[in-house]
Amino acid sequence: MGASETVEVTGHLMDSGILSRILDDIRDYGGDYSIDTFDVGHEAHDPSSARITVRADDDTSLQRLLMRLQTRGVNQLDPGEAVTAEAELAGVLPDGFYSTTNLDTRVRVDGRWYDVENPEMDCGLVLTDDTDGTTRVRTIPMADVEPGMRIVVGASGIRVSIPSAPAGESFAPAVSESSYEKPQAVLVRQVADGMRQARDAGKRLLWVAGPGVVHTGAVPAFVALVRAGFVDTLFSGNALATHDIELSLYGTSLGLDLGLAQGVEHGHEHHVRALNTIRRSGSIARAVEDGVVTSGIMHALVTEQKRFVLVGSVGDDGPLPDVHTDVLEGQRAMRAEVADVGYCLMMATQLHSVATGNILPASVPLVCVDINPSTVTKIADRGSAQGRGIVTDVGLFLEQLALELVPDYGGA
Repeated sequence: MGASETVEVTGHLMDSGILSRILDDIRDYGGDYSIDTFDVGHEAHDPSSARITVRADDDTSLQRLLMRLQTRGVNQLDPGEAVTAEAELAGVLPDGFYSTTNLDTRVRVDGRWYDVENPEMDCGLVLTDDTDGTTRVRTIPMADVEPGMRIVVGASGIRVSIPSAPAGESFAPAVSESSYEKPQAVLVRQVADGMRQARDAGKRLLWVAGPGVVHTGAVPAFVALVRAGFVDTLFSGNALATHDIELSLYGTSLGLDLGLAQGVEHGHEHHVRALNTIRRSGSIARAVEDGVVTSGIMHALVTEQKRFVLVGSVGDDGPLPDVHTDVLEGQRAMRAEVADVGYCLMMATQLHSVATGNILPASVPLVCVDINPSTVTKIADRGSAQGRGIVTDVGLFLEQLALELVPDYGGA
């Protein structure tokens, strides 16, 4: 092995299984290792620590391996200084660029450590100088790279840190496939407590929701949560907003009467007629202001002056005039809304949940609720280790959550 580096990691290495995953990563990347020191915590709550010498065939392979290990919270014992290279092409990062994690990250430049302003996974790191000479380091999506930007290459001069669980947090930051076997009342209470703590700390509550929220009859519960101040921003697609508005205009969702759980005459036309109505108004907000839409989730968001970002897909009908049809513009709109988010809830949408998990810092607790176990585990597979998965019907979950958080909520 032609290149080596000593790394260190601290945490609950044994009971979390993180040490075995670190060693698996080294092997998967064609490297080798020797464990130099390993101190096991004496008590259950004590952290363990390990120092490991990592070896690879050459420096390029070693740098990639070190970047991979940093997704596990592993840092170089002697990180050195960050190395930069100029971007040559628009939308193209330099070869060997540092591929970011969503962990709190610091970069060492000229002997000084700088906090990365907006930790986000799968981006590059760009260094900029303000007019007063202050150096700043931030993540930059590949599509936003411009020629001449100073981009960090390699893993030198970078340290990451794993977020600690908030005080009083009663569940571990990991997605559990067996959450459907756990008492749902307890899980709902834990989520409600986390939401209250975030709001009391002055943080914003971000929701990511799919059309299943409407189809399962959860609109009254969601509206109650909006009115009570437990929804600050919504990320979604064309479908949720369309079917929510269809429910307001026609009393159906996808042509089904939710009260009777059966189709109605000409119901298959309702969603496209709802789309046409809003397109005639020019926007969802204008339709609410003009009294066209008088109820539902979108009505509550507009009247309570809450933010929403709708990003479309190739299968959208219409779409609604508020929907971002350019995916990159949609991503930028989502990134603009994640500042000061202190808690995130994801309901019945794998696509938007994964997209949101990609741009959220690891310090933000998130909960993913879906009837499909593979959807909730997908968040952890993508690297959002702070995620909690709950396998259940989103309609029942939201109903219980509203009863927990909204004192005067009487149910749907």
